[in-house]
Amino acid sequence: MLEGPVTFDSVPALVGAAEEHFRGGVSTIDFSRVTDIDSSAVALALEWLRQGARANLKVRFVNLPQSMHNLGKLYGVSEILASALA
Repeated sequence: MLEGPVTFDSVPALVGAAEEHFRGGVSTIDFSRVTDIDSSAVALALEWLRQGARANLKVRFVNLPQSMHNLGKLYGVSEILASALA
């Protein structure tokens, strides 16, 4: 479960943290406690999908904020994000 802001400042630490969870078999990421996002959150979600694929996991996103959907549309990756919705 993510908590707090998922922004340019917090994303670098989150990239590596998720990879460890993926190796342990965790494949669902809950965004319900995210307080703020920016475009780096979209990049992070795409990276997590790549990491999950490398670990042979189907990564799922739950409680994805509307702002993530909006940014996904803006950057042309809304279908990719939608494919990971639980």
